[in-house]
Amino acid sequence: MRVGLLPAQGGSYRWVMLTLATMGILISALPVAVVTLMSFSAAETSGFPPSEFSLRWYGEVARMFSNEDASSAQSVVDSTLTSLLVAVIVMMISTVVCVPLAYALARGERRIRAGMELLFTLPLVFPLVMLGIAFLLIAEGLAWELGIWRIIIPHIALVLPFVLRNCLSAMGGISVELEEAAISLGAPPLRAIWDIVVPLMKAGILAGLIFALIISFNEFTITFFMYTIDVSTLPIWMYSRTVSSLDPSTLALSVYIIAADVILILLVDKLIAGRANLF
Repeated sequence: MRVGLLPAQGGSYRWVMLTLATMGILISALPVAVVTLMSFSAAETSGFPPSEFSLRWYGEVARMFSNEDASSAQSVVDSTLTSLLVAVIVMMISTVVCVPLAYALARGERRIRAGMELLFTLPLVFPLVMLGIAFLLIAEGLAWELGIWRIIIPHIALVLPFVLRNCLSAMGGISVELEEAAISLGAPPLRAIWDIVVPLMKAGILAGLIFALIISFNEFTITFFMYTIDVSTLPIWMYSRTVSSLDPSTLALSVYIIAADVILILLVDKLIAGRANLF
């Protein structure tokens, strides 16, 4: 029997809930709607609302990816490849760290788990500007050149809480009796974990991977303090195109990124809903 959250008939409660839900949707969707609408503007400037519409800026994005831009220190292609490389490395390292950590915390003492969760949550409550400054001071104080790792390491610290929480949520539904049954049938403890626990964690692991990819690829604040002329990401490149005057082509590029993020978020939603594979 299904129980409705909203009363079938009218009433102040129903209208308050509908009003709050509508406001939430509008606030969340309005920036995306404005950027999408402006990306179809035919004008050279970014006045809102646009008076004419065209696909010229989407063609400009295709041209930027096919031709070198001599006016930029780093091309959009190099910046995109750097962002993808950073995101993939961050995604893999954070998963390798969080899967065994989630298992140890789920099977360990509750007090230790609470303390470790609080420790890994610190990057979320710490102001990103101060976090970027802290990592910048650390990087500049080292005696060797970090290269791309000066961006990867801060990104790992930022995404670890998201990956860890997804892995812990997956571990919460795995009974220890399953491991004990496998061990009682002759499987070594590590084999029981690999054959029993990890497959059951697959939905949480994949959700954590996707979250790490999205967060790292789109991260700007910390990256702004850590990037160099030789190592820059796509959000930094887009910022450089808008710092003096808004380049409408960056709006069209943003729509592509938004579409990719929406697809990935839908995959996460499908995984969290209880399916361990993507299809």
